[in-house]
Amino acid sequence: MRGFGARMLGASLLRADIYEEVEADPRSLAQAGLVVGLACLAAGAAHVVQGAGAGVASQRIAFQALVAGLLPAVGWLGGSAFAYMVGASFLRGPETVTDYREVLRTTGFALSPGLLRALAFLPPAGLGLAIDLGASLWVLVAGVVAVRQALDFTTAAAVGTCVSAALLLWLLVWGLSVAPLPL
Repeated sequence: MRGFGARMLGASLLRADIYEEVEADPRSLAQAGLVVGLACLAAGAAHVVQGAGAGVASQRIAFQALVAGLLPAVGWLGGSAFAYMVGASFLRGPETVTDYREVLRTTGFALSPGLLRALAFLPPAGLGLAIDLGASLWVLVAGVVAVRQALDFTTAAAVGTCVSAALLLWLLVWGLSVAPLPL
């Protein structure tokens, strides 16, 4: 069994054996949560740096950094739940044997490349945005690998599951944002 850092590196390198190891190790849920927490800090810090560089007011930067810092955690919990529901129910394959915690463990480690967002302070100014975009795309690809391994899918089924989960999460957030508040 590999250590925490080796697991993060292997997950970032999209190594299927690392995702299988994390999936099979119930104790790795705390490590996955730590990866998510670090990804949240990196996303929030990147937003602070990018907002300050753009001359945005400090109160607005703080609020936006808080929201940006929470997005990885919301995406992890909600996206994993929807990926589990879609993958284990509708797109279930003959080898699919999983539970929500297994999906949480693998998708948590899929956020490992998101730690690169902490490098958003590097000059020139546009480099931080490029790092943020690159890290986001890398996390998406890692998420597909994580879902593929957790649900014992083909890559095509994992992509379909991830797209469906993202759409369902977006619909939920959109629905909550337009719903009238109870008085």
